[in-house]
Order: sequence, then C-alpha cells, then structure tokens
Amino acid sequence: GYFLVMSTLALAVGLVVGNLLEPGAGLHLTEEARGVGAEQAEGAAESTTDFLLGIIPTTMVSAFTEGEVLQTLLVALLAGFALQAMGPAGEPVLRGIGHVQRMVFRVLGMIMWAAPVGAFGAIAAVVGETGTDALRSLAVIMIGFYTTCLIFVFVVLGLLLRVVAGINIFSLLRYLGREFLLILSTSSSESALPRLIAKMEHAGVSRPVVGITVPTGYSFNLDGTAIYLTMASLFIAEVMGDPLSLGEQVSLLAFMIIASKGAAGVTGAGLATLAGGLQSHRPELLDGVGLIVGIDRFMSEARALTNFAGNAVATVVIGTWTREVDRTRMREVLGGALPFDESTLVADGHGSP
Repeated sequence: GYFLVMSTLALAVGLVVGNLLEPGAGLHLTEEARGVGAEQAEGAAESTTDFLLGIIPTTMVSAFTEGEVLQTLLVALLAGFALQAMGPAGEPVLRGIGHVQRMVFRVLGMIMWAAPVGAFGAIAAVVGETGTDALRSLAVIMIGFYTTCLIFVFVVLGLLLRVVAGINIFSLLRYLGREFLLILSTSSSESALPRLIAKMEHAGVSRPVVGITVPTGYSFNLDGTAIYLTMASLFIAEVMGDPLSLGEQVSLLAFMIIASKGAAGVTGAGLATLAGGLQSHRPELLDGVGLIVGIDRFMSEARALTNFAGNAVATVVIGTWTREVDRTRMREVLGGALPFDESTLVADGHGSP
C-alpha cells in the first residue's frame, strides 16, 4: 500500500510540474530522432497483459539467467514462503543462501569499483553526439526534472520521515552519502542495493523488514522513475504537437502506475518503460522518445538518486509502523556515534533482532 501511494503521488507531482513548465513548447522533432524512438521501444512490454505475464518466469532459474528483476523477485518470494513452511528442515538451505548472498555482494562490490570508468565514457559519448546546443535547448526539462526530484525528496519524503519516524531527512541522507556517490557514478540505484541493506540493518531496522522492503521497493517504489515518466510523456506530447488533454493525462497517470512497476533499478530501464508505456497508451507519440534519448543519461542520475532516497525512507517508515526499529540505535548511528564498518558489505550482527 505504501509503495502504491508514493508512486501515485510521484506521478501526480510530475504531471503538475510538467503542466506548469510546458518544457516541450517551441521544440520540433527531427526525422533522425524519430527513428531512435522505435528502437528504444523494441523489447519493451507491448501491453499491460504482456507486462503481467512477463512477471512469470519460464523456469525457476531463467529469471536469474535472463536478468529479469520482477521474475527474480517472484521466485524469491515463492522460495521464501516455501522455506518458512518447511520450518527447521529449511534452515540448512537458508544458511546456504546466506553464504551465496555474501559472495554475490562481494563480487558486485568489486565490479562497482570499475563502473565509474564506463559511466564517464557513456557521458562523453552523449555530449559528443548531441553537442552543447542540443543540451541547451533541452535545459528546461532537465532543470525542471532535477528541481522536482529535489522537492519530492526534501519536502514530501522529508515531511513523511519527520512525522512518522521523527528523523531529519538530512541526517539519513548524510548517513547514506557514499551510496549516493556510487549511484551518481553509475546512474543505477541497483549498484547500492547491498550497501543499503547492510546500512539499514546497522541503523537499527530489523532484518525481516529490511529483507522484504528494500528488494521489493527496488521494483515497486521507484519515485524518481515515476516523476520522469509523466514529465517526459508531457514533454514528448508537446514536441509532437499533440498536447494531452486533462482526461488523457489522468488516463496516462493510471496507466503509468502499472508501467512504472516494471522499471527495475538498472540504467536505461526508465527510458525503455517510457517507450513501452507510450507504445501501449499513445502509439502516435512513440517517435518522440528519440528526443529524450540524447539527455536521458543526464536525467538518469536524478532518477536513480530519487529512487534510492525513496527506498531508504520507505524502509525506515515501514519499520517504524511495524515497530521493528531500534530508535535509540538509529539516533546514535545517524548522529555518528556508531559508524558503519566500511570494510564489509554485509553488516553481520547489525540491526535489531
């Protein structure tokens, strides 16, 4: 319920800001850019039915080998329910999964050290292809999107965190500072998933809450992607000379509530979801996706950072609601009295029981 409410709120905020800014006014789409939009739509879900059916994996292991996050989440939930039903007999399997988790987190940590080099190359390529003039012409939507994300994080999420948990949003973000730098260099909130799990446990949120909320939030609580989807849709409609009416905007919001659930926290997923959503809802606007491609790399940072902040706040809020947070420990950790051990990705012994 929390994820649905926050995603809907983020989509609504994106619609309001998009209507106020009208970022696509005065821009015209070139024929070259039109062809790129169709390419981005390839492989995206063609309908809501395809999206729902796509959650079901072909086999138990195909979700892992094909890199499908939602399918992997479904398999993980089924495996978790099965292990819980097995009782003591499932404890050896659970311990084995824990060892595999530690190994995967270690491997991911090593890979992420080299990720900034690839990110630098991708950004340099975008600037070289589009030029500074193209970036300046699209500055309105970029600045508007960044500003909207900042307002959502510090006002909406900050107020929610203060009211529910009595925590200052700046303290939580400062505690997760290294993770934000990692996300900024990779444009993917997925890269900080292991560290978010470890740090939330270290801060005093119980392991069951962290283990369920964080992985689930990475597929169902993507606030930054939700803002991006609505603002980009309005922008494309204006550029194509076919602005959306109020009724169409409400219909689009309802559709994107479903479509945004398929945008996993990996680089480029937001753009693919946008293309797939327009293809299903307004196919005539699909060619306009090509105009977003040139600046999507620069907007993906804000998407990923907002997604990460939203999931961090969600973990604390849900933990507070379920009374699974050690408030004393959290105050000490956020105050700097109990620093996190940066030498490990798995915070053994951290968190409340």
